[in-house]
Amino acid sequence: MRIPLSWLREYVDLPATETGRDVQAKLIAAGLEVESVEQLGAGLKGPLVVGKVLTIEELEGFKKPIRFCTVDVGQANGTGEPQEIVCGARNFAVGDKVVVVLPGAVLPGDFAIAARKTYGKTSHGMICSGDELGMGDSTALGGDGIIVLPPEHEAGTDAIELLELVDEVLDIAVTPDRGYCLSLRGVARETATAYGLPLRDPALLDVPAPNSFGYPVQISDPAGCDRFTARTVTGLRPDARSPLWLMRRLQKAGMRPISLAVDVTNYVMLELGQPLHAYDRSRVQGTIGVRRAEQGEKFTTLDGARRVLDAEDLVIIDERGPIGLAGVMGGANTEIADHDEAEGTTDVVIEAAHFDPVTVARTARRHKLSSEAARRFERGVDPQAASAAAQRTVDLLVLLAGGTAEAGVTEVIAPSAPHTITMPADHPDRVAGVAYGRETVVRRLQQVGCDVYGQDSLTVTVPSWRPDLVEVNDLAEEVIRLEGYENLPSTLPRPPAGSGLTERQRLHRRVGRVLAGEGYVEAPNYPFVSEQVFDQLALDADDPNRRVVKLVNPLSDEEPALRTTLLPGLLAALRRNDGRGSHDLALFETGLVFHPRALDSVRAGETPLLENAKVPGRLPVDRRPTDEEIAELNSALPEQPRHAAVVLAGARERSGWWGKGRPADWADAVEAARALAREAGAELIVQQGQYGPWHPGRCAELVVYLDSAEGPEGEQGNLVTIGHAGELHPRVTKALGLPARTCAMELNLDLLEQAGEGPLRAPRISSFPVATQDVALVVDQDVPAAVVEAYLRDGAGELLEDLRLFDVFTGEQLGEGKKSLAYALRFRAPDRTLTVEEASAARDAAVARAAETTGAVLRGA
Repeated sequence: MRIPLSWLREYVDLPATETGRDVQAKLIAAGLEVESVEQLGAGLKGPLVVGKVLTIEELEGFKKPIRFCTVDVGQANGTGEPQEIVCGARNFAVGDKVVVVLPGAVLPGDFAIAARKTYGKTSHGMICSGDELGMGDSTALGGDGIIVLPPEHEAGTDAIELLELVDEVLDIAVTPDRGYCLSLRGVARETATAYGLPLRDPALLDVPAPNSFGYPVQISDPAGCDRFTARTVTGLRPDARSPLWLMRRLQKAGMRPISLAVDVTNYVMLELGQPLHAYDRSRVQGTIGVRRAEQGEKFTTLDGARRVLDAEDLVIIDERGPIGLAGVMGGANTEIADHDEAEGTTDVVIEAAHFDPVTVARTARRHKLSSEAARRFERGVDPQAASAAAQRTVDLLVLLAGGTAEAGVTEVIAPSAPHTITMPADHPDRVAGVAYGRETVVRRLQQVGCDVYGQDSLTVTVPSWRPDLVEVNDLAEEVIRLEGYENLPSTLPRPPAGSGLTERQRLHRRVGRVLAGEGYVEAPNYPFVSEQVFDQLALDADDPNRRVVKLVNPLSDEEPALRTTLLPGLLAALRRNDGRGSHDLALFETGLVFHPRALDSVRAGETPLLENAKVPGRLPVDRRPTDEEIAELNSALPEQPRHAAVVLAGARERSGWWGKGRPADWADAVEAARALAREAGAELIVQQGQYGPWHPGRCAELVVYLDSAEGPEGEQGNLVTIGHAGELHPRVTKALGLPARTCAMELNLDLLEQAGEGPLRAPRISSFPVATQDVALVVDQDVPAAVVEAYLRDGAGELLEDLRLFDVFTGEQLGEGKKSLAYALRFRAPDRTLTVEEASAARDAAVARAAETTGAVLRGA
């Protein structure tokens, strides 16, 4: 919102010495985001005057049209003689009033003006365009060229003052909860409060009472439109133009002057914050109505676009059908005729209504039609200002266009009560930690516009222009910001002793350090995916990862779901970097994935959405939530396990003077998983697997041993699958545009943590000798060596220090479909030298456990 300081001073008597920078500092302290202060006319120096074109001589023989003009500038040149000026513009004629800059003046940009000889003539000054004066779009003042002024201005008049060329404009970024600041009225109220000065409220007008002979209006949807005011002005002069002061204020506020009726409605919107619309009465047929659109109904808006309406759109209608998108944009079929047209508009119907903010916001987004009106309605407009805005519009049209206001006043209002909040008088004190006192609290709330009653308990009636004040904490925020955030004491919180990172958080950080140490680069990604990516990853139709949580209001319609795997984002990052010339890549990410909970309200075969979940109660802010409240909140959220994933492509070790390099392969992906398992203190079992995007012959299934295995599908007794690693299938790399032989690994960090031994402990060092025992076991060919190793460790007990597979043998003597696995077992006790019997007993226990679970047989037995 652009606020000219000269306009702001009409409502607040600011000290004459206050600059735009001073006002900016005050408003920022009050909580507004004033991004900049634009200095209009900086460096501008006169004489700059109104001139009347007396003669025009066309100069020939040049590559472009050149005119030699004589211009009457009154006594501004000191002689009263006509001023001779050479000009190349052609949008003015003899008798027109133009803006002339005389020798000795300086235009914006430090452009000094002096008499000079050009095109065979001496030019004593310049006839100015809007761009040369820093006015921006000056189409309404003569088109794209020279400014052509209305004829009533006398030659020699000071144009700097006439065109209000010197001013300061505050550029305010209005946040969604400060919709009232999208008007001079709202910003003036904040300015008056900041300076402690009275406000001249422009909405305090004498408004006639509604009667029965106004323009007929019928509202079919009171929830979408709870207030509609209609006024009629007749007898407007079709050739009436907006005065200079009105056009300049619109230009400074960032709007383009169009025609008088439209300019007046835009001016009142900027002044009071109430969007208005003017209909050409001759083009409106019958009663004006408000209803929801019919699905597929078609309508042409003022921008000339033919739009197909949705059943949720709110429309303004007459007997023919839609004549406006409520709160967004009017229709071309009732457009105000321009003053240059043969038959200009003489009678108008003024609409000042209040529409549902959500409906307007959704309509504007649905049709990709952002307008100044929609911007205000979706943030909240003062419903009580509608009648005042309509009256202000009528008054200006009567004053500037010679119209007559009809006595009929239409107001259709849905009954509503003002919003009231009960608040302890010391609530702002307790929120801020500052003793404001009741008097300060009441005074600040009254400055906001609230009516306040009561002593220890305050009953606060919220003003109609502040729909963002809905609860006691909103009122406390108003008191605190007006008292000054800078006055809040800086107090460091005192954390309780012993608090710190949880074990899950420590593991998360260690995992990041380990992978970075292995040469991987962290690549965090957005958690949003499209469901089509699961087809590209070749997941089965019934794969649990296809069941996604969908967002009700996604950032992108192409990615409406939350991720169930980290691979889509990582692989997209790898593809993007590879396409930009980085071919040797090793990326990793740790983050949450999201799985929908089983919901009773979801029918069989239906994908649960986020809106299906039950809505938890609002947590308190004056105390710590109870365990039951936290549990209720968590039960409404998706399951969010933390995963870790890596992707690799290109060379894992580059070649150089030190020797040959090697490409990244499936073993590197598996080794990344082993590194994470070592960091978590978990025994990771790696066995051949087959899943989704991985190559079936180069895919490792990652398994851990859990004491209470109630994990996901894939568990084998107490063995739980936590992820996969290996080389991606060629079809997947082709579908995703990845380099050939790209490798990846992903695992569930939470399950890996459960399989670990808890916090890391220093290794136990024993001074007693080690006892080594070798064992060879015969198992079926399809039994993974890692599974046998896991059960040997489980059976050997605490005396086992290390276990290593040193030989794999197959042959006819073992039998068909059999293999021999030879392990070296190292036993050691911390407090004594083990006897042969103790070492043998531990070995036998390990063999018995492996035989029990895998069917292993001691070779040679």
